[in-house]
Amino acid sequence: MEKIGFIGLGNMGMPMSKNLVEDGYDVLGHDLNKDALTQFEEAGGKTANSGGEVAANCDVVFTSLPSSKAAEAVYLGEDGLISHSHKDIVLVDTSTVAPEMNEKIAKAATEKGIAFLAAPVSGGVIGAVNRTLTFMVGGSEEVFKQVLPLINALGTDCFHVGETIDSGTTVKLINNLLIGFYTAGVSEALQLANKKDIDLDKLFDMLNVSYGQSRIYERNYKTYIANNDYEPGFTISLLLKDLGFALDLAKQQDLNLPISEQLVSLYTETEKEGYGPKDMAVLYEKVKAQGKTREGLDTK
Repeated sequence: MEKIGFIGLGNMGMPMSKNLVEDGYDVLGHDLNKDALTQFEEAGGKTANSGGEVAANCDVVFTSLPSSKAAEAVYLGEDGLISHSHKDIVLVDTSTVAPEMNEKIAKAATEKGIAFLAAPVSGGVIGAVNRTLTFMVGGSEEVFKQVLPLINALGTDCFHVGETIDSGTTVKLINNLLIGFYTAGVSEALQLANKKDIDLDKLFDMLNVSYGQSRIYERNYKTYIANNDYEPGFTISLLLKDLGFALDLAKQQDLNLPISEQLVSLYTETEKEGYGPKDMAVLYEKVKAQGKTREGLDTK
């Protein structure tokens, strides 16, 4: 059986790597967080001291990383994956990074004859736990088919978008741009209901069978807003990062997206006000607080 590596044992990487262990795979994990390594070992995984050690001892290596900077360090650093990989390895990055970083890693991998796929995922922590992630994969279709059984163990919808390495990332950024719009729309619409004393639970039941229904409305309201609990599944800061990548991509294509630019300004302001580490659904609380402030000004 193939030996699998997994680098990045965070909110997404930990459940994905645990699922591979549960399926009987020999999984070698690495993370800078020592507590994460201990947790992974307790789940039956094995741990390595570096990314280079993972690359040298595995047939397929998945990564789940928080930023382009982290991806560059893990893949292109002195003790990184590219410099320590053997010729038969397949590297699969499930992170959402800048498309230019996909290209930079792919170029380095190609120069060494190493197979690399950029395979960002959608579905959040819940999807990672429940194996319901959507994979959007860019790179060689032949390599994609080679690792598809492993990807299918982690998600329910696995798409090969195209041979261009950043094609899956482009789809993921479009997806998250829409998520940003939906989250803002839900946050503002519910304030109108609050002002008119409409019960939010009843409102959800009605809109859930109307054209106003959306998966983000269901996620944000049922899991977070209704419970007044914003422990993160997907933070404001991470969403803002991806929205920034989407706008950068639009500018590279000479596209003017004025509404999207306003959206980024909204999330930038929200992060600056201290909401960044909380789940994106907390935008509801920011909009609610903003409404109360304006109401106070109107009564003066």
